[in-house]
Amino acid sequence: MKYPPRLGMSAEERLVVGPSNRIVFADDRMPAVLATPWLVAHLEYAARAAIAPCLDDDERSVGTFVEVEHLAPVPEGLTVTCRARVILADGPVVTFQVEAHDGFEAVARGLHRRRIIDVDRFARRVARKKAASSPRDRG
Repeated sequence: MKYPPRLGMSAEERLVVGPSNRIVFADDRMPAVLATPWLVAHLEYAARAAIAPCLDDDERSVGTFVEVEHLAPVPEGLTVTCRARVILADGPVVTFQVEAHDGFEAVARGLHRRRIIDVDRFARRVARKKAASSPRDRG
């Protein structure tokens, strides 16, 4: 690490709700709204961005825990701002408070945890797993 993550470090990610990130079951009665997996993904992206300046070139952060309440629907066309703020840094494990807002109300809040890893070691682990799997396992 260039330097350890500090309490209060934060970042934001914005997304506009549209065809690529809305629920797939929208119909005449069910409005097209932001899908929860996309909301969680952008909360993770904000957390990753918050600590990116701390990392050396051979390091990355990976998500290890997510606990998020999706509080309100966001219709197509609205912009959601996702924020992540470091609330605990314990060696390679960093915990974030995450929240999202659509300009009208809170959309989500929760906790997210990331681990700082050595990317080369991680890649070797993935390669071993891939090599040990059969073509049938790979779908």
